[in-house]
Amino acid sequence: MTIPPETWEILFYVFCGIITFQVFYYLIFFCRLAFYKPKARQENFDHPVSVIVCARDEANNLVKNLPGVLVQQYQSTHEIVVVNDNSLDESKYILDEFKKSFKNLNHLELTQEAKFIIGKKFPLSMGIKSAKYETLLLTDADCVPASELWIQKMQEGYGEGIEIVLGYGAYHKKSGLLNKLIRFETYFTALQYFSFALAGIPYMGVGRNLSYKREVFIRNKGFSSINQIPSGDDDLFINQVATRKNTAIVIDHAAHTLSEPKTSWGEWSRQKFRHYTTSKFYRAKHKFWLGLHSITLFFLYPLLAVSIIFYNWWMPLAVFGVRFFLQAMVYYRTMKKLNEKDLWPWFLFFDLWMFFYYIFFVPAIWRKPRKNWE
Repeated sequence: MTIPPETWEILFYVFCGIITFQVFYYLIFFCRLAFYKPKARQENFDHPVSVIVCARDEANNLVKNLPGVLVQQYQSTHEIVVVNDNSLDESKYILDEFKKSFKNLNHLELTQEAKFIIGKKFPLSMGIKSAKYETLLLTDADCVPASELWIQKMQEGYGEGIEIVLGYGAYHKKSGLLNKLIRFETYFTALQYFSFALAGIPYMGVGRNLSYKREVFIRNKGFSSINQIPSGDDDLFINQVATRKNTAIVIDHAAHTLSEPKTSWGEWSRQKFRHYTTSKFYRAKHKFWLGLHSITLFFLYPLLAVSIIFYNWWMPLAVFGVRFFLQAMVYYRTMKKLNEKDLWPWFLFFDLWMFFYYIFFVPAIWRKPRKNWE
């Protein structure tokens, strides 16, 4: 059967429409992060801070990463609360040894599981309950601050009316394709949630580097509305409580945290499947904006290929070029801001990779969540 030329023309116009949507996202959302400059602080008061770390069988990570949290240079009062959640390894003894040298370390030993509350929410709730101070700063046992100014820089995000500060949880830079893909996916997620927050549509944060006021937690009745979901103690909680007026971002390199990336495709796949099971619980407007961007990105390259082969080849390339140069500029500036500039030469490859990424991971949205946390 011969396909009429009008069909290819229609597909080319659909391709043009997709490019229009993509350019819209770059101009309206992503350019906000590309040209973002933090406001100068109006006051230098540093709030007392409770840093909360939840750990389960994380003895090795505590030895490696906890010192980076304990030696922070923060002029105001602060404490480190480690919630040791039913660990079967030597975590308790390691924390006891750290306590001898660091008096601001408090560790809470949990020896029973909470019924009907799955995931990390119960130990995190207990840590928040035991915290002394109103300002909370959260991270994980497998994370280490990028500098000794982590607490200081994250607290600089607070100002009048601000109750939530979103930070960047990066991964260590190592050799290999998998490391680059993991870091790009982390960067791409941050590009979205930082840009949307700057546009007044905050929708998530990452528990590796997140700060909020205890009052926000109390006002929302903790995690009560999402206790039945294994994950979501970070992104779903922020999705519920963040507003255009109470949320700020901090992207200073000294305010980043660093984690060890997965070393096998299987481990990373399981991690991403677990994360994607929570996105279906986002608010409708957030799912719309994120979904529209993903759908248009998914169909972009197939329609580009079809238009080049079966239509006038130079026209789709010219249209694609508009997005290409805009994307190159945004990626360069934002990757530089998030200390991921070494990924920039690969950005076109990563853009193509996202087509296969969506094929593989999007079905996780409809999967039943696992009932444990790692």
